[in-house]
Amino acid sequence: SAAGPRPGRPRRLPALLLLPLLGGCLGLVGAARRPNVLLLLTDDQDAELGGMTPLKKTKALIGEKGMTFSSAYVPSALCCPSRASILTGKYPHNHHVVNNTLEGNCSSKAWQKIQEPYTFPAILKSVCGYQTFFAGKYLNEYGAPDAGGLEHIPLGWSYWYALEKNSKYYNYTLSINGKARKHGENYSVDYLTDVLANLSLDFLDYKSNSEPFFMMISTPAPHSPWTAAPQYQKAFQNVIAPRNKNFNIHGTNKHWLIRQAKTPMTNSSIRFLDDAFRRRWQTLLSVDDLVEKLVKRLDSTGELDNTYIFYTSDNGYHTGQFSLPIDKRQLYEFDIKVPLLVRGPGIKPNQTSKMLVSNIDLGPTILDLAGYDLNKTQMDGMSLLPILKGDRNLTWRSDVLVEYQGEGRNVTDPTCPSLSPGVSQCFPDCVCEDAYNNTYACVRTLSSLWNLQYCEFDDQEVFVEVYNITADPDQITNIAKSIDPELLGKMNYRLMMLQSCSGPTCRTPGVFDPGYRFDLRLMFNSHGSVRTRRFSKHPL
Repeated sequence: SAAGPRPGRPRRLPALLLLPLLGGCLGLVGAARRPNVLLLLTDDQDAELGGMTPLKKTKALIGEKGMTFSSAYVPSALCCPSRASILTGKYPHNHHVVNNTLEGNCSSKAWQKIQEPYTFPAILKSVCGYQTFFAGKYLNEYGAPDAGGLEHIPLGWSYWYALEKNSKYYNYTLSINGKARKHGENYSVDYLTDVLANLSLDFLDYKSNSEPFFMMISTPAPHSPWTAAPQYQKAFQNVIAPRNKNFNIHGTNKHWLIRQAKTPMTNSSIRFLDDAFRRRWQTLLSVDDLVEKLVKRLDSTGELDNTYIFYTSDNGYHTGQFSLPIDKRQLYEFDIKVPLLVRGPGIKPNQTSKMLVSNIDLGPTILDLAGYDLNKTQMDGMSLLPILKGDRNLTWRSDVLVEYQGEGRNVTDPTCPSLSPGVSQCFPDCVCEDAYNNTYACVRTLSSLWNLQYCEFDDQEVFVEVYNITADPDQITNIAKSIDPELLGKMNYRLMMLQSCSGPTCRTPGVFDPGYRFDLRLMFNSHGSVRTRRFSKHPL
């Protein structure tokens, strides 16, 4: 079997580490049959540009059997910060993973010491008594020598099958419970998506039946290098990237990084992104097979009716929007909005929720399902369980935070000598996708009255972008200079509050939540950006 040898005994967390966590799930032991949880995480799968289209089985087996969230966002449109948010339930400014490098805290020793012991899988295992299983891509720098190598197994995992560093499909190394195993390029035994499926199916065969389980399966698809399984390499031959309204147009009134893209794109860039789009879809067909296999096995073993299945992605992706050929990292819907499908006990089929949710909600939701007292965590997210159970008297948030810290090499890219120092991620025809001052924070607002996005860049421009998503879903027109100043001030204030929030304060009512009146006095600075000088909140 591609899964290899059976794992050893589950590892135990140090006793001192458990002291602040004890008491949450212990009251449930013996009182009820606690549910199993399966979290399926893809890599770079968008929600806005048809990313779910190839996944017919997944939509039928998860979405149609449960709930699809139409407004699911990530707190940072980049792999490592987003994955850290999933694991910790925290915004990036609280877990301090800012990019995909060790210097950016991605799988660093500091991350391992400060954050890993308090991830939701660690709580599930140590306090709630769950068997925990991980297979696939963990964090981008996992396995690096300066991060402890492949011998490092994060606290909280009973069974560990983690990919060394970033997504690949062949010629990779896995940490098999701390021991390295290299894979080659033989499809029948090495194709990573299928290997993850086999590892997962084997776990379902050899796991203990006396304890509930949590599985997290993190596939490489549809991340580059977009290597499809042989049987799918000719799929979607007539498909091209969507030519929506923001495709191949100049980013007028946008941050300098968007303005520098070449418009119209060259034919070579368009051929490149169309090919990438097709190949991304092709890789997802194997993910669809993985989902089908797992659901069938859960059904055949009698576990399906007691298992919650979550399907989501770590960030979105763009292919030609505002003339940016391919990548993520930007503040727009195509990069920050992701699929989220959930099925499980008590969730009615064929539901769609418009509630504003974030991947920081996954950890609190899964702990809530396990019976853990969420008051004992410092997570920023909220449990989705009331939404999943159909609570009609639910008061929900109206805004979430999106934040990103840009990267740059501080040297001119030799392949693109016309670009300024400090840029990185240069793709075909010298289009820059990131730079050190591509650093921004946004508040994404969704309520009965408002569907808005407000963003500020941390650079010399003090640049502000504001979009009315209802009137302008493609985010073409920046209305920062024309929007009602009071509304602008409310969004500015809420952004400042979210950027400094931690734990419960991230869940306090926002300026658009019902039941409150907000009084503001505003002042403009020389750049035209609004700053709130006096602010008060009163319950109605």
